[in-house]
Amino acid sequence: MEIVELNNLVKELHFAEQREILKILAEFSDFLRPYRDDLIISARMLSYIDFIWAKARFAVSINAGKPVISSDRELNLKNARHPLLERALAREGKPIVPLSLSLNKDKHILLISGPNAGGKSVCLKTVGLLQYMLQCGFLIPASESSELMLFDDIFIDIGDEQSLENDLSTYSSHLKNMRQILESAGKNSLVLIDEFGSGTEPTAGGAIAEAILEEIEKLGSFGVITTHYSNLKFFASSSKGVINGGMQFDVQNIMPLFKLETGTPGSSFAFELAKKMGLPDFIVKAAESKAGTEFVDMERHLRKIARNRKAWEERLAKIKSTDKTLENITDRYQKELSGIQQMKKQILEEAREEATSLLAEANKKIEATIKEIRESQAEKEKTKFARKDLSHFEQQVKSSAPAQDDDKVARKMEQLIKRKERREQRKSRSGTAVSTDTKPKPLTATKEELKVGDKVKVKGGDLIGEVIQMDAKQVSVAIGSVISKMSRTKLEKISGNEYSAIASKGSQKHFSVRESEDISRRRLEFKPSIDLRGERLEQALEKVTRFVDDAIMVGVSEIRILHGKGNGILREEIRKYLRTMWGVTKFRDEHIERGGSGITIVDFDN
Repeated sequence: MEIVELNNLVKELHFAEQREILKILAEFSDFLRPYRDDLIISARMLSYIDFIWAKARFAVSINAGKPVISSDRELNLKNARHPLLERALAREGKPIVPLSLSLNKDKHILLISGPNAGGKSVCLKTVGLLQYMLQCGFLIPASESSELMLFDDIFIDIGDEQSLENDLSTYSSHLKNMRQILESAGKNSLVLIDEFGSGTEPTAGGAIAEAILEEIEKLGSFGVITTHYSNLKFFASSSKGVINGGMQFDVQNIMPLFKLETGTPGSSFAFELAKKMGLPDFIVKAAESKAGTEFVDMERHLRKIARNRKAWEERLAKIKSTDKTLENITDRYQKELSGIQQMKKQILEEAREEATSLLAEANKKIEATIKEIRESQAEKEKTKFARKDLSHFEQQVKSSAPAQDDDKVARKMEQLIKRKERREQRKSRSGTAVSTDTKPKPLTATKEELKVGDKVKVKGGDLIGEVIQMDAKQVSVAIGSVISKMSRTKLEKISGNEYSAIASKGSQKHFSVRESEDISRRRLEFKPSIDLRGERLEQALEKVTRFVDDAIMVGVSEIRILHGKGNGILREEIRKYLRTMWGVTKFRDEHIERGGSGITIVDFDN
């Protein structure tokens, strides 16, 4: 009974506690009730800010960037990385191999083939995941120069969806997905299919897959498809909208390289992998004979292409290294030859002075001898002959061989310079004929070429600055607080020490005075809007460049560009160009009542 009473007391105290809690919550609810709407709005705003902050932290953790949104139906991924795979490899201390691929409205489907475990599915999943991340508002782990579209639909057929409940086999589940793609896909759709045509008898599966691929091509959909079927590789090689791609393979070490090569199909390397896994040679040879000579020959040709490509890449790297070494040697020889020429001139000059001194002494002695002859009443003809011999000897000393030797040295230096020019011309003509990409890439830039961040000096003056942006024709240089555009030929690259030395002399101070006067004048004359209606695209972009430069220089926070609506071509090109311009923070449409999409407002980070 004593325990019962104590237990009842505990229960009563617990109920009293609950009543007190409810009382406090009710009073607190009464206090907050007038602010109910404000609290709901604040909660939504906080959740939205938290969501944005979480996306930003995630982007930093995967080293993500913001790609360019294409308006020309192009999908160009550069140095893309699968975020989950990159983290898994980082835990194992292994580097990830980045993916680069390019699709456009003409070649809009990439058919990837190659060995098992070679990276085909990873390429496909990387494209799909990064595209979906972008469309969900995430930054993607790829270069910021990548260019992606925005799709209306993304169709995926990856993995095995067989089901006992729905009476679906592996192949029938694939066919169900194919039917949905053919019924719903269009020009603004992305199709991702892994192991296309697999799951049934190879001949029938390959034929059905080829027919489906042909129809997807006609629909104009973008796609990344992986397969092992040879008939699909042949179809892609003759198709207008499909391009072959192959995963590279190290034939010597029998291991995948996880690098995508577009333009040529990949080999399955099934027989090589079978040998590596330890299958007996007689079984592998029997399998090769059963596969048929046509299949074996095609695989052999693909392996030969892979070996030749690797050999050419190694040779190209060796040639580049040799060219660099030869260039250094040529420069060193040229400097040494110039030093030898200067030393030779100095030695010859000293020799001439010594010979002149000796000749003067000889003249004195000869004149004394002639004087003695006269005094001894010698014949005049003999005296005249002696003087003539003396004069002839003097001319020989003064115009001796040094001039001829100088000419030889000069000709040698000219030959070295011409040889260097011919080698650079050969390099520019050959380009990258054996490059790993389908488009040729320029060879490594010479040491005289400029890049962003270089210190430069304006030729013929003391103005110095830093390169902040470059295009095909002009270079944007920050000189003090002024950004100026000028031709590359007017600039010469200088070292950091030279830059500091010139800056310390005060040459920039004089320029700053002129700069402030010029900025004050241009700020008074500057108008924050420009009308480009009726302008041709090239002229309009040139005016935008000058207008933005002036705006940045005078320090305004925003400008208005009036381009009109029309078909929207001029607006799209101007905005695409603004994305690449230094100093532009963002741009937007004008308010609908003041012109809407016919006017672009540009904000700066002043």
